[in-house]
Amino acid sequence: MPVSPVDIEAAFASLSVLKNRTPTSSGPEHDAAFARLADTENGGVFSAKFQGTSAWERHPNGDELVQIVDGHAIVTVLVDNEENKLEMSAGSFVVVPRGAWHRFEAPDGVQVMTMTPQPTDHWREDGLPPRVDEE
Repeated sequence: MPVSPVDIEAAFASLSVLKNRTPTSSGPEHDAAFARLADTENGGVFSAKFQGTSAWERHPNGDELVQIVDGHAIVTVLVDNEENKLEMSAGSFVVVPRGAWHRFEAPDGVQVMTMTPQPTDHWREDGLPPRVDEE
């Protein structure tokens, strides 16, 4: 596989902002706000621009690296069935542990880059996902 650099600024410039993101957002507007920048051993590097709240998600095959490139978001991570609300802004990152349910809240908008293992499980129902011991 060839190794080549990725122009992050150009990647973000090509994205539209998904406004009013909800846990059930989908379709062309959703797709135009997300890009896969590179492949990794068990997933990929992704970029996104959105405003709103994501669905709960988790990654059973590895940790996820989440970096805020611009803007502000609250990243909520469920650890030992407790919500850990992380206030994040441009220049900060967090490693979300393998299998931990998490979501993004960005009322004013955010640009985020992730290194995400696949597959991704989503919880699109109201409220918190199931407790770890209930699954």
